[in-house]
Amino acid sequence: MLHPGLSPEQRTFFEAAVAEISLKRLRDVNRTITGIHSPTGRERELAEWLVSYMQGIGLDASYQPMTELSGNAIGRKRGNDARGTSLLLYAPIDTHMEGDASDLPWCGPVLRPDMQPTPIEQDGMIIGLGASNPKAMATTIAEAVRAVLAVKAPLAGDLLLGYAGGGMPLDVTAAGRRGLSDGVAHLLSRGVHADFGLVMKPGNAVSYEEPGLCWFKVVCEGTLGYAGMRHDLPNFRSSIVPMAKVILELEEWLTKYTVKNTSGLVAPQGWIAAVQGGSGGRAAFPSATTELFLDIRCNPRTPPAEVKAQFAEAIDDIQRRLGVELSWEMVAALPGARTDPENWIIQSARRAWEEVEGKPHPPPRVSSGQTDISMIRNLGIPTARTGWVANPEATPAEYLQGLGGMGVARPEDFVPVCRKLVYSIIDTCMRLRSDTGAVKTA
Repeated sequence: MLHPGLSPEQRTFFEAAVAEISLKRLRDVNRTITGIHSPTGRERELAEWLVSYMQGIGLDASYQPMTELSGNAIGRKRGNDARGTSLLLYAPIDTHMEGDASDLPWCGPVLRPDMQPTPIEQDGMIIGLGASNPKAMATTIAEAVRAVLAVKAPLAGDLLLGYAGGGMPLDVTAAGRRGLSDGVAHLLSRGVHADFGLVMKPGNAVSYEEPGLCWFKVVCEGTLGYAGMRHDLPNFRSSIVPMAKVILELEEWLTKYTVKNTSGLVAPQGWIAAVQGGSGGRAAFPSATTELFLDIRCNPRTPPAEVKAQFAEAIDDIQRRLGVELSWEMVAALPGARTDPENWIIQSARRAWEEVEGKPHPPPRVSSGQTDISMIRNLGIPTARTGWVANPEATPAEYLQGLGGMGVARPEDFVPVCRKLVYSIIDTCMRLRSDTGAVKTA
């Protein structure tokens, strides 16, 4: 299909809306929502704040509960033509940490300022838990929509804002089993749908495919031991020492897995994330069971069943060579997904990028970061990912460690991507579905 640029009317509204973007508002909103604690499974307070904010900028907005403490925020501006193209702008709102002593020591010896839900400002930066990811995303898509509404752009199709809890790759049992993209699945499966989706994430490029994930649990069984007994105690089998060898073998296999399954824009990584066995308070009694947990990312062209089969072969080989007995299971799976790069929304996002950056869009780099975008695509909405690059030279090195700056936001970095979002809103919602390829024929 043809991918025309903005019409003269669209350009007039685009330029007017871009002029409405407020750096002060971006800073104020980002700081405010960074200070509203929203760990996975407990996002209600932030979702309700976003409902109120969306109502204040002219959207019909409502809160969608999932549990007593977890829910989504939905905003809608109805278009003026039933034939108009609809667009969903989406951001998750939950953070991956509790931001208190319960995070210690797995996140490090202390909670840094970027790990705490009490924002501070330093050299133009907002520092606090989730300030950049996901709360910069939530801030910026709201400002893009506000700017478009402020100039009264005549939108033919519906413009939707969706904010979901439960987006982090976590499985939070205590909070009602929230996580693993269940918030956006809840959102979309209950009527919030559009012709196209647009999501802002870190990375100054437009992407059309992202990986999924597969989680595995591996168990090594031994026998309960006692430190006062000799190592050659009859029938004693350690579960910990063999698992240490298994870990080294899996680390080597994971690099081969990445090479084998890399294609398109995805180079799927795998990580050994947790080992559990015994208790520090019972050091005299070696554990009879040691458990290992892995996250293995999967390419859109490698479904979870294929990942599972490859993992099974690896475990069988390790057992045979090491002479150990292991049991294992896949405990979570979210398939990757892609949108045709020629799809309207991908091309619109690329045109937006080139308009704002003033140069041709480069080939996107490969990645391994799993996001809610795969869930949105798998539930039927062609979706583009666009984003921004923070200024790493100005970010203290300690905040780049581990989390890559997720808790450090620089609001002026949001402005260019906000302009890109405005472009695609105008470009898409001011057109009929027949002009954007949203009309499907049998």
